[in-house]
Amino acid sequence: MTAMTATDSLLHVARDARGVATLTLNDPARFNALGSDMLAALQQALDGVARDESARVVVLAASGRAFCAGHNLKDMAQNPELAYYQQLFAQCSRVMLAIHQLPVPVIARVHGMATAAGCQLVAQCDLAVASDAASFATSGIHYGLFCATPSVPLVRNVPAKQAMEMLLTGDFIDARTALERGLVNRVVAPEALDAEVEKLVQSILDKPRVAVAMGKALVYQQRELGITAAYQLAGQTMAVNMMDEAAQEGARAFAEKRQPAWKQQA
Repeated sequence: MTAMTATDSLLHVARDARGVATLTLNDPARFNALGSDMLAALQQALDGVARDESARVVVLAASGRAFCAGHNLKDMAQNPELAYYQQLFAQCSRVMLAIHQLPVPVIARVHGMATAAGCQLVAQCDLAVASDAASFATSGIHYGLFCATPSVPLVRNVPAKQAMEMLLTGDFIDARTALERGLVNRVVAPEALDAEVEKLVQSILDKPRVAVAMGKALVYQQRELGITAAYQLAGQTMAVNMMDEAAQEGARAFAEKRQPAWKQQA
């Protein structure tokens, strides 16, 4: 993998020739807390991927023992001002929306603890692969702070009562439970984590970028609609998708009983 210029020391950014961008949270001493500086680094990196038409997949990883411990309550306690809290949570929400709106899939590579806004980060990613040593919690309630913003992607991934239990108790769940509840896609032994992420990456790279981008946008848009509007949007998306050269080649390949020969993508 060839390194790009890092956004800053808090976030390592690397990009390989296939268009896979790996963003690695790099503040292990603070368990990769989502302070303003870390959020700014993430925003800049995600904005860069959004502008890059050759980008295909983002892998969100982390260094140290934890994946991400969320916001740093020590910092928050030192700034007891409503304006500061509003700015911090708005900044975090912009990062989460950037992941949501990115035209390429974002895969969380979760090797350790993911709590509060760190759990939110996992839930917001399109896909997640976890080590069986990983653990998850929306733990703010232990400190008198209901994890309101983490609840947004959590309830869109996890069944309502199970999400509410996590939010109201703050209790940890292990990786296998997270898999059963739909918070992550795959769970493997720690030594197999990179290989399992790579399997998922390669499966996505084998598909046309345009179809992946259309599909990601459609899935999230239709989820917020009533069923009639959802079908209207889905039908229009499929019609536009079928007009794309890649879909036309796929249809010809199906009819001719051969593998599609996708054109080299940028």
